[in-house]
Amino acid sequence: MDYQTYRALVDQLLLEGKSTSEASYDLHYTKMNVQRMNRVDKTVSLTDDLTSTINHLKGNYKFLVITEGWCGDAAQIVPVFNKTATASLGRIDLKFVLRDKNLPLIDAHLTNGGRAIPVLIVLNEAADQVLATWAPRPQILQELLKEWKKETTEMPVLAEKLHGWYAKDKTQSTQAELTRLLKGLL
Repeated sequence: MDYQTYRALVDQLLLEGKSTSEASYDLHYTKMNVQRMNRVDKTVSLTDDLTSTINHLKGNYKFLVITEGWCGDAAQIVPVFNKTATASLGRIDLKFVLRDKNLPLIDAHLTNGGRAIPVLIVLNEAADQVLATWAPRPQILQELLKEWKKETTEMPVLAEKLHGWYAKDKTQSTQAELTRLLKGLL
């Protein structure tokens, strides 16, 4: 599905008191993530380096994102993927699939043995070759999360630290890593 369809699905499920997952606790996360996605959608501005890299893309690509509406990392990142695809003026075709409805796909793209999301799979135009992948959060945050998990495994505490980091970073690390990934396609 495209970004607008994905967002509409998450919003509609939320209106029905549901999430993209069957787990009832995911509804709480989905509510917060809709607000996060709205904020990032409104405030994200692509860096000059990312914009320049997008403008120098020689071919057309398909971005397939494995995600879920309840995922906090996805809420902070998928709007950046959308802004990137929009800025590509058609050179990047962005599509989303739900992780829990596509287990063979996520199982082919595990992070450290886990089904962490979002996962960005960059395919050639024919969608028959994987050119690059990226997941599930900026590397610096991935390392910080490992350290934080040594101190606590309480999700509310980890989520507060994680989203505090995202708020301070303002998508800069995500954009820098996405720029490096795209430069690898040039």
